[in-house]
Amino acid sequence: MFDNICKFLVENFSNDFANWLLGKSLSFTELSPSELSLEPIRADALILLESEEVVLHLEFQTVPKTDIPFRMIDYRLRVHRRFPLKEMHQVVIYLRQSTSELAQQTTFILEKTRHEFEVIRLWEQPTGVFLQCPGLLPFAVLSQTSNRVGTLQQVAQEIAKIPDQRAQNNVAASAFILAGLVLEKDIVQQVLRRELMQESVTYQALVEEGRAEGRAEGRAEGRAEGRAEGLQEGIQEGIRSVATNLLREGVAIEMVARVTGLSVEVVQQLASDLGGGA
Repeated sequence: MFDNICKFLVENFSNDFANWLLGKSLSFTELSPSELSLEPIRADALILLESEEVVLHLEFQTVPKTDIPFRMIDYRLRVHRRFPLKEMHQVVIYLRQSTSELAQQTTFILEKTRHEFEVIRLWEQPTGVFLQCPGLLPFAVLSQTSNRVGTLQQVAQEIAKIPDQRAQNNVAASAFILAGLVLEKDIVQQVLRRELMQESVTYQALVEEGRAEGRAEGRAEGRAEGRAEGLQEGIQEGIRSVATNLLREGVAIEMVARVTGLSVEVVQQLASDLGGGA
């Protein structure tokens, strides 16, 4: 699941990652492992992007693995075979803090063969780096911060500023999942839902709409509970709208359920209403 989230962020915000990892803005397109002639060793953990001048190879890992150095040299040679004149930048990014020596390895050595690659341990990275670009926001809570809840609140506030609603939803969903590596689910839900939704213009509009409906229903029926019901209906409709947007973007049903708090059955029904495309 974490692999898929990271791949989604890199593929949709490749320029943010280029600025972070390469120090310059580049336009990337996805490079399929099938273009390298050989089958990938493990495609779900592999991210390959190419520009006119460079190939960016990223591996996101939650747990260090012994085969990582070999993966790096193997894909370096595959890319060289396909694009002999292109520069290649390889980075292994560890998400969850580890004391394993494997997380320190930056070299593959075999007899007289030596290959080096970059390793980034997120828990050693300054938090501010990840608060500057939408695509990097979900990683901030995994960085070198002494207050993860406070950092997540900052992330929620920055996500709320993203002007494109679909991008905002996708970054929020990604932040929700990755924060689960270091924070309890209930805390993540409380911070992201409350902070993000309260800052969201869409949420505020839904609240006002719900209040208006509640007041109208309350006046019509003469009961105070009508206001509360109208408000709740407005908020629930907004949550369903977020879930539908995530489904349209190809986010898994289980993930949508976790992000929105809706039951899997409800999300499955929403997916069915979309034509089963999720």
